Amino acid sequence: MTADKTSDLTRRGVLRAAAVSGVALPVLAACGGDDATTGSASETSSGNGGGEGGLSVATADVPVGGGTIVTDADENVFVVTQPAEGEFKAFSGICTHQKCPVTEVAGDEIVCNCHGSRYAVADGSVVNGPAPQPLAEVTATVGGDQVVVSG
Repeated sequence: MTADKTSDLTRRGVLRAAAVSGVALPVLAACGGDDATTGSASETSSGNGGGEGGLSVATADVPVGGGTIVTDADENVFVVTQPAEGEFKAFSGICTHQKCPVTEVAGDEIVCNCHGSRYAVADGSVVNGPAPQPLAEVTATVGGDQVVVSG
C-alpha cells in the first residue's frame, strides 16, 4: 500500500470502511455533514408514551411562540409547537434536505444544524434552505395538560 491509500481518512472512506464492518447505520445517524456545527438541545425533551400508540408531551413544556423536540420509544423524532397560546401543532423532526434530525427550536424557528435549514414553528414551512420542502405535519391532539402526537 502507498502512503496515499493508508492516510486517506475522508468521510467517504470512513463511511465505506464502516459499511464493510457493519457499523454504517450508527455512523450515518451521527453524521452531520461537511459544515455541521454543534447545536444546543436546550429545547429538547423526551415525551412519555401516550395512549393509543401516541407520544405525549406536557403542554407546559411547549413554549408559546416556540416548540419542543420529542422522541418516541422507537427513536422517531417529532417537533411539537405552540405558535399561539393554546394552539398546538406537530411535525416530523426529520429535515427534508438530507434526513438529519432537527436539533433545536430557537425562538420561532425549528433548526437543523446539519446544513443550516430552518423551519417556521407556525406551519413547518422552510424559512431558510437548503431544505426543499416543509416538515411533514402530523396529528397533535390536546387532552388535559398533554399534547398527544401521532403520525
